[in-house]
Amino acid sequence: MMNKSLIQVICGPGRGKTTGAIGRGIVALGSGKSVIMVQFLKGSMDADKMEVIKRLEPEFKVFRFEKSCTRFEELSPQEKEDARASIRNGINFARKVLVTGECDILILDEILGILDEGIITSEELIMLIDQARQGDAQLILTGTKCPEELAEKADEITVIQTEDRV
Repeated sequence: MMNKSLIQVICGPGRGKTTGAIGRGIVALGSGKSVIMVQFLKGSMDADKMEVIKRLEPEFKVFRFEKSCTRFEELSPQEKEDARASIRNGINFARKVLVTGECDILILDEILGILDEGIITSEELIMLIDQARQGDAQLILTGTKCPEELAEKADEITVIQTEDRV
């Protein structure tokens, strides 16, 4: 049997990386696939904004492990330490999802940002990618910058560049 794993990266300085990842997940739902999205660095879920995604459950599930409503970069040093522990729980959850094969597509939204913040290392992220390759999971990674060592592991890289015209 051919391995169906696919590693996609959506990165760049522009807006729309999360939206692009969600869009890819929604398209996959049309093919009968299941999607889990783990979001990092975005604070706890805003119920109003997540209402539309919640309607897609159980085929499309979104998880955030951070407890504060505030985005990571706006937290105090102590709050950042607490958030780092919660983010590590999110990474452990992602590993479990890959090991158990709970979904067809795993979206790790802003995982490249937690790499930038030093919460995980490139080696840890490469281990997650290798874990996805061992199964049939498709992995979508988002964030601003994609380091070369990760780019080498990707099957597809989409770079988003926003040009404001106003």
